[in-house]
Amino acid sequence: MAPAVDLDPAEDVPDAKTGTLAGRIAHRIEADIIRRGWPVGESLGSEQDLREQFEVSRAVLREAVRLVEHHQVARMRRGPNGGLLVCAPDAGPATRSMVIYLEYIGTSITDLLQARLLLEPIAAGLAADRITEEGIETLRAVLSEETVHEGRAGLEAQDPVHPLLGRLSGNPVLHLFIDILTRLTARYAHTSQRVTKAEIQASQEASHAAHHAVADAVIIGDGARAQTSLTEHLEWVGAWIAKHRVQRPRTGGSVVEPELVEGPRAKLAEVVAARIHDDIAGHGWQIGSALGSEAELLARYGISRAVLREAVRLLEYHSVARMRRGPGGGLIVAAPEPQASIDTMALFLEYQGVQADDLRIVRDAIELGTVGRVAERYAETGDEEIVERLEAAVRRPTEGPPGEPRKADLFHAELADLAGNPVLTLFLRIITELFRRHASGQDRPLPGDAAAEEVQYVHQRILDAIRQGDAGVARHRMRRHLDALIPWWH
Repeated sequence: MAPAVDLDPAEDVPDAKTGTLAGRIAHRIEADIIRRGWPVGESLGSEQDLREQFEVSRAVLREAVRLVEHHQVARMRRGPNGGLLVCAPDAGPATRSMVIYLEYIGTSITDLLQARLLLEPIAAGLAADRITEEGIETLRAVLSEETVHEGRAGLEAQDPVHPLLGRLSGNPVLHLFIDILTRLTARYAHTSQRVTKAEIQASQEASHAAHHAVADAVIIGDGARAQTSLTEHLEWVGAWIAKHRVQRPRTGGSVVEPELVEGPRAKLAEVVAARIHDDIAGHGWQIGSALGSEAELLARYGISRAVLREAVRLLEYHSVARMRRGPGGGLIVAAPEPQASIDTMALFLEYQGVQADDLRIVRDAIELGTVGRVAERYAETGDEEIVERLEAAVRRPTEGPPGEPRKADLFHAELADLAGNPVLTLFLRIITELFRRHASGQDRPLPGDAAAEEVQYVHQRILDAIRQGDAGVARHRMRRHLDALIPWWH
């Protein structure tokens, strides 16, 4: 039997705030923007037009618009010639939230290095294949400007070389994921113990030399050498952080100060939300503690009440904090939840024009890596929990409620979770959401329940290989399974 597509239709699937009518309306608005080809600057209609179109109250529509605005998809402009205007999304706020979330859940240096070693050499190889004269000029300019703050180890500064390699790969998914990985690495390096001047100098020289070696290989089109040089450098980075990092992470003030930001109130609110986010992380993420009353926060951040309240809405949307009214109230720290950032990143990648091959390259790397790791883990330990969880996931497409979204994805999600790397699990969730968002904006629906038996058969075959301890066959079957997804991306 041929491999099956294992994603269900997403036409009416709610977004992060699941189950709400506003969430469903927001998803429909976003799907319409995708269907129209993301016409930046175009108005989707006035508030009254949209209320009539979706037959909802003003309160429901305004909540839907707020969700769309949080996803950086469109903004409501009041007054003459106003309406809900399509905008070019910015992944920055979601990227910052995701980096801090990964730090919050205790992502280890091993997890981080594993993800970087899986994805970054692919980017280096692609960059070597696709480099242009303009790309060479950009790469050399970044290398010539690469500087390190005096008194700090080279790893602590935000590294522009690795994200640039991601961009030069021509793969927007790789570029975004490498940006997240590089930012997280910089945060972990910034939590390092004090090092001697000699160590600082040595780390600077080693990092610069490695960057030049990778760049030289990319420029001459030697992909294999670029990948080898980058792999050696990443292993050195991981060893440096493991040696110098202190146990409890603390955050650095990497966010731009609000007074330096120009633009509308919403943009300033995003920067303030990022500062509060960093402050929460910097104090060890004390869930349930109060950061201060509204008056105290206004004084602390030097902003207006309108800006603070919009910033609080953003924090509440990402489950970072919530405002509690009344005596003993204030902004209360909550446990962060990544779905809002996942939604935003999926929509951002859709706007970036991700192609089927871009998606295939990254998803293959992640899923083949996770299924191989799970097969090896089962062969080493014989842990029956692995089989039990995967057997339940195999049955889900046929035994789950009809029309239940994402039930066929459970097998892939369980594999990622069992592999034990939270970074790769999160990246796979972004890819899955991207596929759903893309499908919801197309005229060709995914098969859903119609393919449930076929999906179950293919998942069972992968599980059989895992039970036999045959990582090679498990990866082969997974690759064929993933190949069946590509025709649905158009």
